[in-house]
Amino acid sequence: MDGRARVRLVRPTLSGWTVLAFPDRFGGMSTALRSTVRSAVAVAAVGAVTLVFVAVLAVNPTTVALSYLVVILTLASTWGIFEATLASLAGVACLNFFFLPPVGTFTIADPQNWIALLAFMATGIVTSQLSGRARLRTMETLARQRDLEQLYALGRALLLWDGTSPPAQAVASDIAAAFGLPSVALYDRHADAIARAGAVDLPDVDAALHEVALQGTVLQPRPNLVITAIRLGGAPIGGLAMAGETLTDTVVQSVANLAAIALERARGQDAITRAEAARHSGELRATLLDAVAHEFKTPLTSVKAAASALAEKLPAGASEHELATIICEESDRLEGLVNDATQVLRLESGDFRLRKARVRVHDLAAQTIAELTARLDGRTFVNAATPDLVVEIDSSLMRVALRHLADNAIKYSRAGSTITIGASPGPTGGTVDLIVHNTGSQVAADDAARLFDRFYRGGQSRSIAGSGMGLAIVRQIARAHGGDVALEADVSGTSFRITLPRGTP
Repeated sequence: MDGRARVRLVRPTLSGWTVLAFPDRFGGMSTALRSTVRSAVAVAAVGAVTLVFVAVLAVNPTTVALSYLVVILTLASTWGIFEATLASLAGVACLNFFFLPPVGTFTIADPQNWIALLAFMATGIVTSQLSGRARLRTMETLARQRDLEQLYALGRALLLWDGTSPPAQAVASDIAAAFGLPSVALYDRHADAIARAGAVDLPDVDAALHEVALQGTVLQPRPNLVITAIRLGGAPIGGLAMAGETLTDTVVQSVANLAAIALERARGQDAITRAEAARHSGELRATLLDAVAHEFKTPLTSVKAAASALAEKLPAGASEHELATIICEESDRLEGLVNDATQVLRLESGDFRLRKARVRVHDLAAQTIAELTARLDGRTFVNAATPDLVVEIDSSLMRVALRHLADNAIKYSRAGSTITIGASPGPTGGTVDLIVHNTGSQVAADDAARLFDRFYRGGQSRSIAGSGMGLAIVRQIARAHGGDVALEADVSGTSFRITLPRGTP
């Protein structure tokens, strides 16, 4: 749109009254003065035609009437219905006074002239109405075309956002540029910040922006200013204020929808970027920890070998023998801590690949029991897995998970307890449940919610050796297989249930 003043055409729509703006040659005038000047020009145009025919050209009334119709159509197509109708009435008066006998009076002697005058009046008014309505439809079409072009320009600009500026600021600037608005303010509820664009500031809309963002309403505190909620999926996520030009309801809602899509797209890209950065960070941590673990293992092996040799040479009851034994045990614990930390970081960073194969769960449980038999210390292992139950898993990773659960059961159960490793099909047949149950031990309600967090250790476990990462590793392995792990506790003891997809039959 150019910088000239505009004629505002008000028309009813389904959503209310819509104001359309178009260029006008009398832009510097007020609305009332502009209407008066147009009316005077319309009457003067009819008067000029009349003067030409009276003073210069001698023509018949039919030619005069047709000339008036040309003037009426021109006015209707240029300005509108009101000026054309006024010209029609002026033309009827001039035709009667100057061209229908008796000339110079408003009296008509011949009845046929009455019919001609009435026909001209009807023709002029109907023609002005039809031509004016056609002009209105043309202007509405041009307005819709302009709106579509501006919305297209806005959508294209939002899609080309390069991420160098904050998303809310970029959206506000693009709206102001696409529609030529002097003032735009956008409130992003997620960031709790207001971005402004345009040459003129809107300092008094902050409270209204917060209100529409909370209530999802539309406000119009003064002419040429609209404040609307930005919605995504029906829920308001911000507010948008636009000032400087009257926009239709459809355009305002379309702009708000584009703003919502742009903000959500920016948040999605930010989440992807952060996830990628976190993944690379996890991979780096796992690599560094691998190196640290490797460096630790060599001296730990030497320390353990020396302590074991020293313990063998010392008498069993001597205090030195006990100290050497403690060195061996703590060396094993330190090595386990390093291995557990490396495993957790590798699982979280995705630096592993599942090597799935069809495995009999009964055999998997038997292997786990065999690895931990030397540590039972008076406890009993029972393999209760269904003999023919087969599941598609990474057997090495799942053996690690079962070993952590079984080791956890050994640590927290009393001597003489029974530890059962069981497996059975899920209720729908599409899953398999692996269960490690131990009798006697209980988990406090406060600990149950955080038991699978890394490094978390409950109150009763602080006196027991451990890293606090075993159950976190179990959960990561289960989720890597598309399953999960849960705690089940009752009066009979504590159970950990790993639920896994069964895989292809």
